[in-house]
Amino acid sequence: MKLTVAAEPYAYVLPEKATALVVIDMQRDFVEPGGFGDTLGNDIGRVAAIVPTVARLLAFARSRGWTVVHTRESHAADLSDCPPAKRTRGAPTLRIGDEGPMGRILVRGEPGNAIVDACAPVAGEIVLDKPGKGAFYATRLGELLQARGVTHLVLAGVTTEVCVQTTMREANDRGYECLLVEDATESYFPEFKAATLDMVRAQGGIVGWTAPLAALEAAVG
Repeated sequence: MKLTVAAEPYAYVLPEKATALVVIDMQRDFVEPGGFGDTLGNDIGRVAAIVPTVARLLAFARSRGWTVVHTRESHAADLSDCPPAKRTRGAPTLRIGDEGPMGRILVRGEPGNAIVDACAPVAGEIVLDKPGKGAFYATRLGELLQARGVTHLVLAGVTTEVCVQTTMREANDRGYECLLVEDATESYFPEFKAATLDMVRAQGGIVGWTAPLAALEAAVG
């Protein structure tokens, strides 16, 4: 079955058997007080506000039988997969690997690295730990999608201009047709989200399409 979504810059046609939902980095470290995003001085209320929409999108994808992928930006306990340039850049109050209110920042297995409860994976869904911004870098995402015959990706998560956009551009270069759900993604900076949405759908969808979740839901009816 194919769904036709009222998207920008034009309708997005989605073959459901070949579609995966990719939810990027809905982690406590980015969404909750005391996490890495908070220590950088960001307004985490903006990203926390999309949690119910992401949960609704997950419920929709599950009801349609799509492949569902969750990612976590995370590093090994010894930080062997975290380049010094990534760890030392800027002047945060806490750096990757430092002990924070929810354990070591962006380290696998720590409480803060967990996906928020409302968006938590269920049995059978793919969960990938990624050491970079893009979900294809240093992960098995490409081969896992290929094995399932996936050609179309619906994306959500945080932050719009960093990990979500990076993943979308990586996917675009690999031939995937991508739809970004506008109200299921967010940035700490509203102007960055707006600019990213414009860039994605510019020039006839140079990176992909965007649409609100309501448009995706309406496509079923």
